[in-house]
Amino acid sequence: MADKPSERNAGIDTTRPSIARAYDVVLNGKDNFEVDRAFVAEIAKVVPEIYDVATYNRQVLGRGVRFLSGQGVTQFVDLGSGLPTVENTHQVAQRANPESRVVYVDNDPMVLAHGRALLAENDRTAVITSDLRDTEAILSDPAFKSLIDLGRPVAVMLIGILHHLHDDEDPRAIVEAYMAAVPPGSYLFITHFCASTQESRDAEQKYLALLGTGRFRTPEEITAFFDGFELLEPGVVPLPLWRPDGPVPGRLTVGQQLMYGGIAYKR
Repeated sequence: MADKPSERNAGIDTTRPSIARAYDVVLNGKDNFEVDRAFVAEIAKVVPEIYDVATYNRQVLGRGVRFLSGQGVTQFVDLGSGLPTVENTHQVAQRANPESRVVYVDNDPMVLAHGRALLAENDRTAVITSDLRDTEAILSDPAFKSLIDLGRPVAVMLIGILHHLHDDEDPRAIVEAYMAAVPPGSYLFITHFCASTQESRDAEQKYLALLGTGRFRTPEEITAFFDGFELLEPGVVPLPLWRPDGPVPGRLTVGQQLMYGGIAYKR
């Protein structure tokens, strides 16, 4: 995709890779630029399965949302949602229950442009352009308040985004701020890059050098995000092992171990 002046005028920086656009690359999307594809190519040198990893993450999003819908959840806040693609949160949730309401939050201007077009005829879904670290701004946003009733259970989703927050940004405090705002009966759904192999640690160095973010945390560090909540079975595990729809291999590949995830319940 060639850079276009209109995109530059919209505040889209095509000189540096974007988290949302890089994710679009590995999902074989079309809303990305050469700088994003070059970044992914560098990651693929150390984790050739990086395209499969994106698929595992997308698949667990679907399984997780279906599970949450099955628990009666009809409100979803998808933080750091990325660009619209197949089987988005609202599509999965509203298939399970047409009354489900979904708020997407991302700081990439391309997400707002594409999201608004996609959701123009869906009055139970909104896109907010904001940095998920600004919890007060998001929780007080008119679009958020019009769709999300904080007196009823909410699914707080941080799918593949917390690893883009550095330790000094206190991501755990950010998680706690969102969970403090939602009532008992709510859920926390996280997926995260994991320092599970030498290849994953090599990938972390690539992310940090080329993107400036990408903190691969240990299983224990990822599990700590759920402290204070009831971690549901099977706990924090490699994504293919989280409530799989079918059989999984006995021995996981590097790519299958690259991301871990889990869901917890707020009592």
